[in-house]
Amino acid sequence: MELREFFSEDAVKLDLEGTSKDDILKELIGLFKLGEKDEGMLYKMLKRRENLGSTGIGRGIAIPHCRSLVVSKLRVAFGRKAAGLDFKAIDDKPVQFIFLIVAPPLEVSNQYLPVLGKIAQFSKESDVPSRLLALTEPAQFMKLLEEKGV
Repeated sequence: MELREFFSEDAVKLDLEGTSKDDILKELIGLFKLGEKDEGMLYKMLKRRENLGSTGIGRGIAIPHCRSLVVSKLRVAFGRKAAGLDFKAIDDKPVQFIFLIVAPPLEVSNQYLPVLGKIAQFSKESDVPSRLLALTEPAQFMKLLEEKGV
């Protein structure tokens, strides 16, 4: 299993416009093009997950995630907010890179946790944050995943 199999360029946004955690979650959900009702349901699920504890894992990275009936297969998106925003991360530092993961409740291939783990592992590599900041187009994000072999 490789991370790049789950990403597509149209689910990568390098200039997130939102100014709050809620705005950013809605913006990333919008990349999935699900329809208003499904987007609203997904937002509520992600908010519920965030209320349990922030998915800001430190080093400028957040990985909001949940299971939801609004998707039929595992979906991922990536967004960048170069200026950073308060995500209530565990290190209390602003978050610049947000990886969104949504999986159906019953997932035969059971890739939800492995994908979450791979994203966490990828984002902890020392050169990744600076490389993510330097991206100018979604294709470069895909190339970085390929280069890192994830």
